[in-house]
Amino acid sequence: MDYRFETLAIHLGEEPDLWESGDVVAPIHLSSTFAQRGPDEPPRGYRYSRIANPTRDVLERKLAALEGAKYALAFSSGMAAETAVLTALLKPGDHMIAFEDLYGGTKRVLDLFGRRYGVEISFVDATKVENVLEAFTPRTRLIWLESPTNPLLKLCDLEAIAKEAHRRDVKVVVDNTFATPYFQNPLRFGVDVVVHSTTKYINGHSDCLGGAVVLSDGDLYEELSFIRRATGGVLSPFDSYLTLRGLKTLAVRMRQHQENAMRIAEFLEGHPKVIKVHYPGLKSHPQHELAKKQMRGFGGMLSFEIKGGAPEAQRFIRGLKLFLFATSLGGVESLVNIPAKMSHDNLPPEERKRLGIGDNLIRLSVGIENAEDLIGDLERALREI
Repeated sequence: MDYRFETLAIHLGEEPDLWESGDVVAPIHLSSTFAQRGPDEPPRGYRYSRIANPTRDVLERKLAALEGAKYALAFSSGMAAETAVLTALLKPGDHMIAFEDLYGGTKRVLDLFGRRYGVEISFVDATKVENVLEAFTPRTRLIWLESPTNPLLKLCDLEAIAKEAHRRDVKVVVDNTFATPYFQNPLRFGVDVVVHSTTKYINGHSDCLGGAVVLSDGDLYEELSFIRRATGGVLSPFDSYLTLRGLKTLAVRMRQHQENAMRIAEFLEGHPKVIKVHYPGLKSHPQHELAKKQMRGFGGMLSFEIKGGAPEAQRFIRGLKLFLFATSLGGVESLVNIPAKMSHDNLPPEERKRLGIGDNLIRLSVGIENAEDLIGDLERALREI
């Protein structure tokens, strides 16, 4: 299909002539197993839903097309997807480089690979390409990046890092959850593998877990397919359906997420009780020009530092009515999070301090509600501190 993003998100893989009944929406194939013709005859197309499922196949075709890739694999969660990639690309004794500002759950699984399997990990400030270059060793096999990062919304130069990595035969993985395929396609910059928590923006309605790996390397795709079949971390047919339903409105949702986030970032940047705002769309952001170069938009995530510490942050949270205090992000509803107490509470206090994740750092997942209502909610809560 030679169509643009919005059209592909709705129609690819769901053409009525693909189904005998003429379904406009891809049906949910709940069957766990599929009847075979006979012991010595090839299957009709499917054998067992852990191996492949028609509903999940539609989602994977769509995700691959939207990221500009050949292949996609849907997993039961973002962490299942990440673990499969790490299993495929690393062996005991290998070295990898990772952005020091990463989702806390990712750091948790990287720590597991380090402790259990002898993988050496160098965490670096990847906003500077030279820091990545200095970290290479003869045993380096993988670079793991987020751009923008969670929770400080830092960016790295994907094209420059991928170029240097490939000169050394090193794979590059980018978690594209914050940007989504609508605002950024890392494979176009030479990145080898893209991972998503589809729980977030791709589903967009906070009603199912999921993850995805997207790539164009056929050999690596086969290896990841084997790992998924062997370990069983597949996305269920019903969750595949929910994710497909959400994906169809990704473009319109992301435009509204961004519009609201920009207005809120500008409001917070001018507020006397706010020290700093982290949002790539602001001219004050250190990588604003890079964001304009490699992204088509700035997304719906931002974080900011309020004056004071933990007591002030907690009073601010208690003063909110529309922003819900909850884990996760990327849904149509606005959420607020204190990273030091939630997504990054597994990091030692001294490590959080070094990274800039203080007790006064607030992360917002800006929803698609009325922007004036959201700003009013933040304004009332800021009066409480």
